[in-house]
Amino acid sequence: MATTQERLIETTRELLWERGYVGTSPKAILQRAGVGQGSMYHHFTGKQDLALAAIRRTGDEMRTTVDRVLGGGGPAYERIAAYLHRERDVLRGCPVGRLTMDPDVITSDALRAPVDETIAYVESRIADVVQEGVDSGELAAHLVPRDIASTIVATVQGGYVLARASGDTTAFDTGVRGLLALLSPAASAPPSPATDH
Repeated sequence: MATTQERLIETTRELLWERGYVGTSPKAILQRAGVGQGSMYHHFTGKQDLALAAIRRTGDEMRTTVDRVLGGGGPAYERIAAYLHRERDVLRGCPVGRLTMDPDVITSDALRAPVDETIAYVESRIADVVQEGVDSGELAAHLVPRDIASTIVATVQGGYVLARASGDTTAFDTGVRGLLALLSPAASAPPSPATDH
């Protein structure tokens, strides 16, 4: 059985993902977690303190996933493709990216910090892999790893938004395919010399 503190954190994570910070009331947290008000205030000073713990947990989970997908061996392109194709609930959106659209999170230095740190970490890990690909000659020499990492994160986050807006994952999948086509080693290879017929 999960401890009361764990239930509160996990419930808050789910509600933040579903409803955002404003829509996640203490009452909703307590009802879904099945705990009393006293239990919440025994472990946390209030809603913001609990939300901060939940956001940090979500960020840690995302970092672990990114490390697992990108940290394995193999060609850089294949690891980037694995990151873009990894299993995700596209129509629910990104549990971290969702928070960037929440005004109460963005205007709070405390709540925004773990969101910013997580996004920066993901970009940094992707940039490292792109740099490996450039250094090995697998990816085009002109690619700027930080720029490509930002493009990958923007494609994923934008894909979530478009998919949620349409209620269909097609926009996300199309964006991923297009980005991978642009990064493909074949796309960056010099053209074959013309042959006379």
